[in-house]
Order: sequence, then structure tokens, then C-alpha cells
Amino acid sequence: MINCVIKEGDLFCLTGPGGDMSGDSDSGYGLYAQDTRFLNELELEVNGERPQLLSANQDRSWFTKLRLMNQTKDEGAMEIVRERYIYAGSLHERITVTNYYPDARPAEIAMKFGADFQDMFLVRKYRTGEVGYILLADYSPEGITLQYSGKDDVRRFLHIQWDSEPVEVSENGKARFSRLLQPRESASVHFMITPQWERLNKTGILAFKEGFAALSESYRAWTEDTMTIETDHAPFNRVYNRSVQDLKMLLSDYGFGEMPAAGLPWFAAPFGRDSLITSLYMLMLRPETAKATLRTLAAWQGTKHDTERDEQPGKIMHEMRFGELVATGQSPFGPYFGTVDATPLFLVVLAEYVKWTGDLELVRELTPAVMKALAWIDETAGKYGGFLSYHQEAELGFPNQGWKDSPNCLVHPDGRLASSPIALSEVQGYVYYAKQQLAAIFDRLGDSELGTRLRQETDLLRERFEASYWMDDDQYYAVALERGTVAVRSVTSNPGHLLFCGLPDTGRTAKVAERLSSADMNGGFGIRTMSEQAAGYYPMSYHNGSVWPHDNGFILLGLSRLGCREEAVQLMDSLLEASLSFGDARFPELFCGYASEGEGVVPYPTTCSPQAWSAAVSVVLAQSALGLFPDSLSGTIRLHPALPSGMNTMKIERIRIGEGHLSVEIQKTNHDLHVKVLRNTTGYAVEVGKGSD
Repeated sequence: MINCVIKEGDLFCLTGPGGDMSGDSDSGYGLYAQDTRFLNELELEVNGERPQLLSANQDRSWFTKLRLMNQTKDEGAMEIVRERYIYAGSLHERITVTNYYPDARPAEIAMKFGADFQDMFLVRKYRTGEVGYILLADYSPEGITLQYSGKDDVRRFLHIQWDSEPVEVSENGKARFSRLLQPRESASVHFMITPQWERLNKTGILAFKEGFAALSESYRAWTEDTMTIETDHAPFNRVYNRSVQDLKMLLSDYGFGEMPAAGLPWFAAPFGRDSLITSLYMLMLRPETAKATLRTLAAWQGTKHDTERDEQPGKIMHEMRFGELVATGQSPFGPYFGTVDATPLFLVVLAEYVKWTGDLELVRELTPAVMKALAWIDETAGKYGGFLSYHQEAELGFPNQGWKDSPNCLVHPDGRLASSPIALSEVQGYVYYAKQQLAAIFDRLGDSELGTRLRQETDLLRERFEASYWMDDDQYYAVALERGTVAVRSVTSNPGHLLFCGLPDTGRTAKVAERLSSADMNGGFGIRTMSEQAAGYYPMSYHNGSVWPHDNGFILLGLSRLGCREEAVQLMDSLLEASLSFGDARFPELFCGYASEGEGVVPYPTTCSPQAWSAAVSVVLAQSALGLFPDSLSGTIRLHPALPSGMNTMKIERIRIGEGHLSVEIQKTNHDLHVKVLRNTTGYAVEVGKGSD
């Protein structure tokens, strides 16, 4: 069964399917805040027994309800319901026991608590290091408090409260509560578990219903403030509705507004690439998310040369962590800058944000960061023959620094691994698109000299790219160049991102779309990371044959933008077919790349779910079905719909564009699509393209 995971703000909780944390260091279960596992043991007993799980309701991303039981043959049972959410910096859990025996029975609820205050990297066995110790443990009828003295000289506290009087609180962390229950009578205990820093601040326990109501209202208000979608396609509805909840849950504020953390359980932190791609995909849903992401990443932009962290002036960071090992300099992730694509993606997202919102003030605000990013791109590309490239400098950094960052992700057809410096194909596309779009933006802001320069640079990049990356024998682009000149000729999904960027020569766009749609790339569940004909392919790999939904999202946006309707519909159909295999209605981080031959999706063993950029693919599906691409600079909104198979109606209301909203309805009749603009307060002209499905 699926583990239970919830998040709100800086806290997330991961338990086993029955709701327990075993205290086993290998499980990773715990209550985490700012990359520290505070609580690592949470074990429930009722009448001295571990209850048996009956069902788990996790339909709401932010709330878990588990139904369990204690039973003696068929004489009756004690039903146990565990309800859990996170609100206002605390984990709330309510245990309700109901007597289903025909006579009065005692109900003893015992909960055991334990804390290890371990750094996230230690939990994952990703790093080792010197750490602190538990300084104080206080057990009383009012609650349990544990205090940890970190190697970073920070005091961390875990404060546990309850709303019932216990019969015992022992020094092994177990609290026992007892009631005599009549038939059909229930008794509840509400626990509130709060991580704190620097000093303990004891407050009264919040009523369970009060916190639940406030959290429910926050989700209702968030949903009301976003667009609404109605379709007659059940698989789309299922995965989209869950994704919107997950995207809300994964937002965190790191000082500049709510931006997406990468995913749960191990990536509840700001990431350059992940947060940017998620924000790009969310523009149709909630454009202010991109604004917060851009401001946050600009605040942490590189300022100096630091080989330990792969930092350089102007570079956008890869990952920011906040735990004890980072604070004491035992890990380079505070932040770590080992990514080649986050910097051009920063510029891509800014340009796309302007297209959707017309918010040139943000460009003015971020112009210093933009100029530093452009300077880093140009300086770095200048070292490697004109293409933006990377090579590993940090001893503890990543050897590969694109979105495929595993050590074996770049393979020559003869099986050799590529050698750095490496210039990834999609990264050149991001640079091309960023400069092309920024040229128009700076023209509008009155800096035509910069606009002209950027256009000249894109023209040169395109010419050099076509000469260096195109493979005549494969009629496709190489995944990368190694050492500046040698093409890595394996067929992969990376060049599919070029469709979004508009980099391929007009005559080659159709060839790229056709190859991505072929059976060796799309086995029916989405486009694989590597062709099954390539030497390095195997379907259980992390990057060499698996399917990543977010990777497909970039490709789908490109197909839709370029009007490749047949290929776009095929890809939408494949992703929606794959979604039927996910019991929790979530697109996971990745899954194995087996073909759809009647057995459903084969899960990848250690995939993260929910994952922000995977959840946001549901929004990409909606945008691509509409064929919606606004451009505030030209004052136009393009609508070229291509509904997935089996979808005959789609109605989307309150899409935020510019300073207004757009509402659209599409009907499929026979093989024709009919587009009706229900409302347009954007001030932009809508260009509707009609066609058959």
C-alpha cells in the first residue's frame, strides 16, 4: 500500500500505510521541517495491540484518514480512525476509538513518540558528518518536550501536546489514555506535535475541528482563485483535480512569496530547475507562482567563484537546503549551484511570465539579475566554443548538470559515457528562446540596442547549432556535444525540448516531432528518455529509457505551439492512458519505459510522489488541449485546440491573462472542433484556429 505523506508550509510528514513511524532509521519516516527530521517514532497501540489497517483515504492531498481495527475473531471489534493534517506549524492527529462489541469494553490508546533530529542528508544516507545531541527530555501529564543541541549551535525542540488526561506518561516516550466504552460509544485523543527552533514557545492546543476548518478554507479559497475546468473525460478530470491540490500543498514561502518545492518526500526544498519548470507549467493556473519563484531565485543568484558549491557570479542555484550539515559547512547545498540549465530557464520563465501577464515592472525589478544571468551564459559559452556547457568542479557535486543528472545518462551509441565539458542540446534551446524573447521585451522597455544584440546572438546560435547537432543519418538532433565538438549521437528525448524553444530549422521540426512519436520513443505511456534502439537503453533506468512526465510536458507544449496536432493528441492520449495506472491519481516523478501491452504502467522503485513538475503536467495537458498561447507584447491570444481522444467537451473559466480573464468552451462534433469564447476581459484579441480532431 502507499505510504502516507502530507505537507503544509515548512512541514511534511511521511509514515507507513497504517500511519506509524517505526523509528527504523532505514524507513525515512518522520516529521520534517527545514531539512531536519524532528519526529522519527510514532507508534499507536489500542489495548496493547497494533491495529490492522482496513482502508486509507488520501483523496485530499493535505489530509489523511485511516480506518483500522482490533478484532477478536468475529465477536466484535474496536474500530480506530486516525485523522491527520498539518496546520500553523504543527502536525495534528486525532485518534478515535469506537466499541463495536455487544458489551462495554475498555479502550486504552497508547502512543509512543521518539525524536532523532537528524539532518535530511543523514536520513537519506547521502552524506555523513558530525552532529549534535539530545540535551533535554521532559515527560509530564501535560505533554512531552525534547530539546536538541545542534553542531550548528541551534537549539531545536519538539513539543508534543494532547487534549485528554493520560493515565501514564513514561520516559520511553509512551503516553497512555484509557476509557471504558459502552457499545457504539467513541472516545478521541487529539495530539498536536510542534517543531520549534531557538527557544520553546508553549501554547495551548488548537481544537482539531478548528484547524481542520481553517485548512479546508485555505484550499477552497485557493481553488476559487484559480481557473476551473469541466470536461467529459474522466481520466483527465481525475488527474487534473488531484494535481491542483498537490500543487497547492507543495508551495512554500522562502521570503518572496509562495513558490513550488520540488517534491515529496526528499525534495521539500527550493530547486532552481524544478521550481522554474513547475512555475512555467503553472502559468495558466496561477502566474504569481512564477513571480515568487523568480524573485526567490534572483535573491540567491551566484555572486562569487566557489568551486566547492559550483557557484559563479550570475548563476542561478540548483538546490537550497537548511539543515545542520549545511549550516556547519559539511554539505555544499547552502545553496548548491551545480546546474547548467537553471540560469537560461530563469530567463525563459521570466519571458513567458511577461507573455501571460504583461507585467513589465517585474522585468525592470529583475533587470540586474537578468543582465548577470546573460553575462554568465555568454562567459561560460565563450569558454566552450560558443555553446553553454558544464563540467564538474565541486568534489561533492553532480557529474552531470542537466535535468538528466545521473552519472550514466549520456551514452554514445558504442556504450561509452560522454566526457565533459558537455553542451546539452536542450540547454542551447533554452538560451536561444530566452534571448529571442528578451529581445522583444527590451525593445518594449526602450533598450533597442540590447534587443538588437540579443537577436544577432540568437541568429548565430541557431546557425551553429544546426551545423553541430543535426544527425543526417538519424534525421534527428544529437543529445549533446562533448568537449565542444564531438556529438553524442544516441537518440533521446532531450531534443524534444527544442520544439518549445523554436530552435529547429523549419524543415526539421516535423522530423523531430515524427521521431518522438515513433514506437521506439513512445511505447504508449509517454515519450521515453531514450530510444529503445539506443545502446544505453533499458526501461528500468533512471534516465536511459524511463518516462518522465515533466519531460513530456516540455515536448507537448512544443508540439502544441507548433501546430503538430496529430503528435500532440497522441502524446496527450499516452499520458492520460498512463495516469489510469496511478492509484492515487498522481503523475509520479518517473516510471519505467515498458510499452503498453495490456499490463499497465510499471512503477519505478524509488520514485517521488507527489512531484511538483509532474503534477503541473496536468495544467500542460489543459493548455495544450486548448492550444492556448498568449502574447501580451503583441496583444494577442492564440487558440488552436486539439482535444485528446475521448474528450468531446472542455470548458475552462477564469484563465488569468494580462489584467483580465478568459473563459472558453470547446465542443467536438463528429471530427470538427468548435471554439466559443465565453468571456474575454483581457483586452487582447483572440485568434481562433479551427480544425478537425
